[in-house]
Amino acid sequence: MLNSKYSKVLTIILIIAIIAIIGLLIFVGLDWYKAYTTGADSDDALEQFNSMIENTQINKPIVNGNVDNPNLNLNNELVNEPTGGNSNTNGNGSSSGGNKGQTYKGFNVIGKIEIPKIKLEYLVLEEATIPAMEASIGKLYGPGINQIGNTVLAGHNYKNGTFFSNNSKLSNGDKIYLTDMQGKKVTYEIYKKYITTPEEFDYAVRDTNGKREVSLTTCTNDTKGRLIIWAKEV
Repeated sequence: MLNSKYSKVLTIILIIAIIAIIGLLIFVGLDWYKAYTTGADSDDALEQFNSMIENTQINKPIVNGNVDNPNLNLNNELVNEPTGGNSNTNGNGSSSGGNKGQTYKGFNVIGKIEIPKIKLEYLVLEEATIPAMEASIGKLYGPGINQIGNTVLAGHNYKNGTFFSNNSKLSNGDKIYLTDMQGKKVTYEIYKKYITTPEEFDYAVRDTNGKREVSLTTCTNDTKGRLIIWAKEV
């Protein structure tokens, strides 16, 4: 009788263990599938971004060796002056230039981030809302890619090699590269890395003394804290 009850308990424990394992496999499988599809979509979008930047660089007018007003000839004389209508000028007679823009999964793209140390390369989106951050890395705070001040980029830690899941492997001296929509690529060097609480936001509003800096934020593996990385232009 005792052995029968013992066997039933073991059977129940075994069934519970099997259900737990199946549930875990499904969870991991869905996570990896999402990572796979996100990675494929991201690669296509990055290729589009790189092509747009390449075309932007090729089509930039050159004056005396410098990118300049497309209405000036090599002698800095005004030619083809706009006569009104839907001209692409910025109010002082010069072309606004730059990239016409790109969207990714419905969100505006403002640039690209590369971190060679962890083989990371993603588009940066204009916002860091929940839907946007499911698509890619987003700008959480600050002036924007390669602008003066501190620009905060937020990315999920998916714990599987996507987005900022490998930021914990970064160290002081590692490089971060940011490319904006005009094709300007700026190198930043990591100089501070620490873990803080989800409520702390001082890292975002800090003064950079007129310098370009970038801060990266992501969840820790246990999701209880935030891993923060500071980097400055070099």
